[in-house]
Amino acid sequence: MAKDKKLVEQITSMEEDFAQWYTDVVVKAELISYSNTRGCMILRPRGYAIWENVQKELDRRFKETGVENVYLPMLIPESLLQKEKDHVEGFAPEVAWVTHGGEEELTERMCIRPTSETLFCDHVKDVVHSYRDLPLIYNQWCSVLRWEKSTRPFLRTSEFLWQEGHTFHATAEEAEARTEQMLNVYADFCEDVLAIPLVKGKKTEKEKFAGAEATYTIEALMHDGKALQSGTSHNFGSGFAEAYGIEYTNKENKLSTVYETSWGLSTRIIGAIIMVHGDDSGLVLPPRIAPVQTMIIPIQQKKAGVLDKVFEVRDQLKGSFAVKVDDSDKSPGWKFAEQEIQGIPTRIEIGPKDIVNNQAVIVRRDTREKIVTPLDKIEETLKTVLETMQQDMYDRAKDFLEKNTHIAHDWDEFNELLNTRQGFIRAMWCGERECEEAIKEETGATTRCMPFEQKKHGDTCVHCGKLAKYEVYFGKAY
Repeated sequence: MAKDKKLVEQITSMEEDFAQWYTDVVVKAELISYSNTRGCMILRPRGYAIWENVQKELDRRFKETGVENVYLPMLIPESLLQKEKDHVEGFAPEVAWVTHGGEEELTERMCIRPTSETLFCDHVKDVVHSYRDLPLIYNQWCSVLRWEKSTRPFLRTSEFLWQEGHTFHATAEEAEARTEQMLNVYADFCEDVLAIPLVKGKKTEKEKFAGAEATYTIEALMHDGKALQSGTSHNFGSGFAEAYGIEYTNKENKLSTVYETSWGLSTRIIGAIIMVHGDDSGLVLPPRIAPVQTMIIPIQQKKAGVLDKVFEVRDQLKGSFAVKVDDSDKSPGWKFAEQEIQGIPTRIEIGPKDIVNNQAVIVRRDTREKIVTPLDKIEETLKTVLETMQQDMYDRAKDFLEKNTHIAHDWDEFNELLNTRQGFIRAMWCGERECEEAIKEETGATTRCMPFEQKKHGDTCVHCGKLAKYEVYFGKAY
């Protein structure tokens, strides 16, 4: 049992060093390994399985809204990238270039996609000719490469996995509706499946996506009080379409330009799951996203009949739940510790005494509550336990978000909150970029979003004292 205790103690307390705690969890839960490729991580089976579940659930929700999946090349010719000036300038510091094919120098450099707007626009101009060809509601699951200066697993890596939606519409109204619709798809997914409560709103001009008319965002609050941008949806208007010459014949038989949207969510969301729900023993996965929802751990498994009963229960449950058996040659205490580090929502303990009493013990990962259930009702009990755990995890995260969202009425109060409390600060802002930049330079806090439901906390800007235009969520962020 001493070894069992040591295994858990290998994770640094989040109160002692949150950054080290996070690193310990992603490594010791076997979500990732570090690679020899600069800024890139290896997604191990447990980490990739979480991403597969994200893909599966999001893809289902996308397709319910009419999305079709496609795949475009990973290389973008430099001349194509240069057509949209703002977009190029926004990504220039992060672009990785391919200059040689084999031993021959290319006549034109190719960038490894940091995002795919240019490729989609170049393709769409060749396939859209009439209003009858619209709308196009596309998405691709792929990886992108951005040459990041500093990296951290899931949160910021040079190469990462994501989905990027690109849609093309006949009217500005349709594009705006799709932009908002996809943000709500993300928000519903995060709250319903990941048990992560959110703040939704619009990015400022300074923080919006390069080349977009408007960027909408979902912002989550991590356990250390920092914000994490968890998904974005962009209305491009007709800017990209005009730059790439996407025209079609409208119903009046006149040439018109399309309106475009783009939206994306990446493996960064796994970092959010870790930092919203994890504890000092490791990962805590919400049941609806967990690759394994329950691990059956036999007690005194070498005794006659124990493993037979364990596998009988597994077969009974596997039609309704993601269930595994740990019949490895390790002590039960060691197995319990591993299950906790890996964040498996529940474990089921079955030993000789349980078999005699026709029962099993279900243990929740989040609260460690033990629930004794008759074996003939184990499926029903486990269903209730998992549903209750999912809701409890959301409620705890929601309570944390609310308790760590504060209102600042003036600059002194803003600084006091920032220095003594963690979380979001809601305050009024004048809307001027210079003021926004000054707030960041003086405090390190950034504008996270202007919430859709604006509330008034005064008439003047929290920083400069000029007439206020917007309520803004400020915070320090990843």
